[in-house]
Amino acid sequence: MKLILITAIAEFEKDVKKMLKEAKVKSYSYRDVKGFRDASGEGVESNWFGSEMNEIDSIVFYAFVEKQNVDLLCGIVGEFNGNQNSASKVHAAVFSVERYN
Repeated sequence: MKLILITAIAEFEKDVKKMLKEAKVKSYSYRDVKGFRDASGEGVESNWFGSEMNEIDSIVFYAFVEKQNVDLLCGIVGEFNGNQNSASKVHAAVFSVERYN
């Protein structure tokens, strides 16, 4: 069993739900969050937000996933990100679970 954490902009909520379904993740939790990015170290021309401190409506998903479905889900996320033209991507992190009851 692995713990998956997925973050994305709120606009990708339906896409992430579709990815979870494709990867046969039957139950998960999610919640709205504020994403934050400190762009004070970037030049103005490379910062498309146009300010130093940026908050954006985001969403975080978390689920316990069977090991065999983790690679499938990560592949689906990678494929989705590869097809995006936006600067924002879906981020997935996998954590080992020592115990699960």
